[in-house]
Amino acid sequence: AVRNVGIRGGSIAAVSADPLQGRATIDARGHVVAPGFIDCHVHTVDVPLSQKMMLRGGVTTQLDLEAGAYPVDLFYDRLAGNSQANYGATVNTIAAREKVFNPDYESVTGVITTDVFAKDEHVLVDMQWSTVMPDEDQIEQIVQIIDEGLQQGALGVGVAVGYMTGGVTPAETSAWQRLAGKYGRATYVHGRFSSQRAPVTGMLGFEEMIANAAAFGGGVYFHHMHQQALADTVRALVMFDEANARGVSVVGEIYPYNYGASIVGADYLKPDNYGPNMGRDYGDIIETATLKPLTKDRYDELMETNPQTSIMFYAATDDDMTAGLLHPSSVVGSDAFPLNVSETGAMARDWDTPYEAVQGHPRTAGSAARVLRWARENPDLSLSDAISKMSYKVASFLERNGVPQMAAKGRVQVGADADLVVFDPDTVTDNATMQQAGLPATGIPYVLVNGTVVVADSQVLKVYPGKPVRQPILPT
Repeated sequence: AVRNVGIRGGSIAAVSADPLQGRATIDARGHVVAPGFIDCHVHTVDVPLSQKMMLRGGVTTQLDLEAGAYPVDLFYDRLAGNSQANYGATVNTIAAREKVFNPDYESVTGVITTDVFAKDEHVLVDMQWSTVMPDEDQIEQIVQIIDEGLQQGALGVGVAVGYMTGGVTPAETSAWQRLAGKYGRATYVHGRFSSQRAPVTGMLGFEEMIANAAAFGGGVYFHHMHQQALADTVRALVMFDEANARGVSVVGEIYPYNYGASIVGADYLKPDNYGPNMGRDYGDIIETATLKPLTKDRYDELMETNPQTSIMFYAATDDDMTAGLLHPSSVVGSDAFPLNVSETGAMARDWDTPYEAVQGHPRTAGSAARVLRWARENPDLSLSDAISKMSYKVASFLERNGVPQMAAKGRVQVGADADLVVFDPDTVTDNATMQQAGLPATGIPYVLVNGTVVVADSQVLKVYPGKPVRQPILPT
């Protein structure tokens, strides 16, 4: 509909066909006024440059739910009053395992992704979390850390089991889902297998967590599930729909690219999986620093010297990814990943870093606008559906799974939070590419977070209205 939207404080006070008067007015004629986009898959929530890029794309709520935070209270304390977007996190099972296997690990950020890529000299992170299979005492220690994180207000449990395929036991995944059910929250899952070939299919990894949810309660949110399901993407989404019909809360997320970003040491990139099970080879893995495809010799060298090297890799086909995006129940997340300063190779953090000066995966800057552009170009994806997959559907899943704050997000209605994005449906587009990963979206002139204008005339302002999305802290 054509309406005027009135904002008072941090909330929407009026949605009216009649003119409204205010202290300031944004002329949105010819534009769409939509709910601010909610991204559950942001590994750079604490990175000022990334927040800035994502706000240019209309992402007003940036959550790290796949990996999450540890310690949870450190994550929230660091961002309080310092965030341009709304922020939140699950509790990080990778970091919990790292702490148990490597007691020297002491995060200075609360975000293990930042610890790894910022290369803080005071933080020792090794790869034991990926490969070590814990004994019963260690499982109990890991579960205790997760429980403490939930008590500190984490939004759920971040289960990146796809990075720990041979280390994480079913005893752990079931325990994590049991905790999610206990607290009425969800697990946020990178499925155990990235494969389209038996016996280690992506479908099997999904079935593991859905069975846990059916047994112990709590929801399951599968991140970038097309990268695990590959040719089985639609089949998996249909299975999720059937699970929902039987009372198990499940959702599948897609990011709008057929290639991802990770570290070269990721489990699923090992040749015996990436080749036969994913249909790819060394040349489909690109070293981020050089943008050159790997060879066997270079892969072996990096695995020996620095398995945490940043790479990009092709996985699902364009057809499989697009079919997943078009499926009625899927939602969108970016998997925003740390970018590097091209000249130095250092993690790109500083807010004032030029957009042209960074390299990495374009999904940080481009995902939301890319989906809006697709809605313009693809008759099978309506604009309303595109918006819903990035706002209401995401908020609804979180609300149903123990995050009541989200009842006020993902909606343009009286009483909702004034997180809004104003865009031109005829021109909105993504500009970031593999070669120029930081180029911001265009066609989105205004973005508001909690009633404060953060993007004006397509420029990000230095204001910090972001609020925490967090559960109540429980007494210990």
